[in-house]
Amino acid sequence: MKRLTTLMLLSLFSLGLTACHTVAGAGKDMQSAGSTIEDTAEDCRDGKC
Repeated sequence: MKRLTTLMLLSLFSLGLTACHTVAGAGKDMQSAGSTIEDTAEDCRDGKC
């Protein structure tokens, strides 16, 4: 029983770490997309669309 509990806790811990990395990666992707949109908007404002 002790072994099963330990394995369950380790599994939950590893899932938690994976989720954090996934959310951080998604945040970086969103930031990159926002920068691209901002650059495109600035180009269009100058008439370079």
